[in-house]
Amino acid sequence: MRKFRLLTSDFCLLTSVFCLPLLSQSPDFHNSPRVHDLIRAGNLYLSQADALALAIENNLDVELDRYSFRIADSDLLRAKGGGLLRGVPFQIAEAPTGAGGPLSPVVTNPASSTSVTAGTTVSTSALELGALGEPQTNLSIQGSIPQSTGTAVPIFDPSVVGQLNWMHQTTPQLDLQSYGVPSLVANEFNANAGLVQSFASGALVNLAFDNTHQSLNALTTNYNPYTGSSLGLTVTQPLLRGFGPALNHRFIRIAGNDRKITTLLFHQQLIATVYGVIRLYTDFVALYEDVKVKQETVAAAEKLFSDTKAQVDEGTLAPVEMTRANAQVFATRQDLINARGLLEEQQAILKNQLTRTGNADPEVQAATIIPTDPLNIPEKEEVRPIQDLFTEAMANRPDLGQASLQIENSQIGLKGARNATLPEVDLVGMVQNNGLAGPLNPVAPATNTPFTGGYGTVLDQLATAKYPTYEIGVQVTVPIHNRIAEADLARDELQLKQSEVRLRQLQNQARLEVEDAVIAMRRARASYDAAVQARKYQQESLEAEQMKYEVGASTAFFVIQYESLLAQAKSTEVAAKSAYVKARAALERATGNILEQHQISLDAGIKGRM
Repeated sequence: MRKFRLLTSDFCLLTSVFCLPLLSQSPDFHNSPRVHDLIRAGNLYLSQADALALAIENNLDVELDRYSFRIADSDLLRAKGGGLLRGVPFQIAEAPTGAGGPLSPVVTNPASSTSVTAGTTVSTSALELGALGEPQTNLSIQGSIPQSTGTAVPIFDPSVVGQLNWMHQTTPQLDLQSYGVPSLVANEFNANAGLVQSFASGALVNLAFDNTHQSLNALTTNYNPYTGSSLGLTVTQPLLRGFGPALNHRFIRIAGNDRKITTLLFHQQLIATVYGVIRLYTDFVALYEDVKVKQETVAAAEKLFSDTKAQVDEGTLAPVEMTRANAQVFATRQDLINARGLLEEQQAILKNQLTRTGNADPEVQAATIIPTDPLNIPEKEEVRPIQDLFTEAMANRPDLGQASLQIENSQIGLKGARNATLPEVDLVGMVQNNGLAGPLNPVAPATNTPFTGGYGTVLDQLATAKYPTYEIGVQVTVPIHNRIAEADLARDELQLKQSEVRLRQLQNQARLEVEDAVIAMRRARASYDAAVQARKYQQESLEAEQMKYEVGASTAFFVIQYESLLAQAKSTEVAAKSAYVKARAALERATGNILEQHQISLDAGIKGRM
């Protein structure tokens, strides 16, 4: 499997917690300078390489996925603190279908489902037909129900706890001998501080420093006021449920895999966008060439009408021939109108994919795209064994790589579900030093004790551990039934098996896409070869019929027929070239090497600069 890494040359800060303040910056919706650099005299001169560069720099689907890196980083930061993961987006946006190509426009028939003559089909709702919309693909193989969280992960971020509290309390007394007063009045001030820290082993450490200063109106207490303090350390270490770094670091490992998944998903989005732009550009070039074909057909029809009219005026042809020739002129003009309409639709869709502002930019909206790259078919086809193509797809495709990482994440998360079925057995240890001091109560009986003094005496007692407390024990909780955890474990195991089945489906689908693209290329190549020959013979047939017409051995009716057949043959040739180029791009996508074939690096995609 090809190893994908997150490039860090210029993008390292964007994928680190130090870059989180940059999230306050608003998105940049300005087109890259390349857009306006390519516009000259109101025309946007566009090669396929320029189209791909504009897509890398401006396409909003790609820009949207750049934020996924920061989302994954925020999840990793959350996991390092001991939080649950919020997940990363798995949506991939495909490029819209577009207006289609010659002989295969994305249109509906307004008349009926029966066949109609050429030039009568129009697009009634491009959005409903998918010409404008962008289909969304969810590459998550875990389904819509998330995996259970399993045993809770401790919070790894330390916490400082502080408390300041003052209290005045008056309590009536039933026994005067207890304190020597009918009502006990107490003023108490507490100043406590602590530090709580959890560790990867599952241990919870609590360091507490507590201080209490209290004054009473009692006549029998030896010290009034007095100060009591304690400094204690309590450690709780799980021995079964919640034990071990492998368990408690599982979300960190999953978040790390999610960062890799994000890179692979961005790679997949880049592939989808590049493939979509190639397809849209190819259809645009084909439509552009088809408009030229339709213009040539109109010119030929107008010349035939002019020649026919001259012969009718001379009396060498019947007037009905001029009527037929005139009808052909308007029919070819209708075809040209439709071809130009499809070209304009495709142009608008292509501009929207290559810019951040779409047609909101007046200069871009008014510009006419002039394609500078023709549709080329190599003279000799490179034939590679299909098994080699299968192997290449399995190794290169990022959608398969991220699916494998999703399964690895499920296996990591399954440890938490298994651990949650164990009983709770915790080892608890505590060590604490205590101190007490205060001035003697002048109304109390005289006594000789070591507690006379102030707060300094208390601190000395704590430092020298004069009054220590030690404790160690085991706390056990064994649930009679643990059906929630058992059900979660059973479901997570089943979902893992489902994910493995989905991965196999994706692998089978990848092989099918490769095979389908190979078949499509073979068919398109054969169709192109046949279309070239058909166009040549139709051209020769038309020229022969025109020669017969010039000497009066034929009629306008037959010339019109041959002109229509030639126009159709030319459009078929253009469509066959377009089909071959798109099939080749589909194969490059199916094998996962379309970026390399067009000299696009993942680094350039991440930076948004070509």
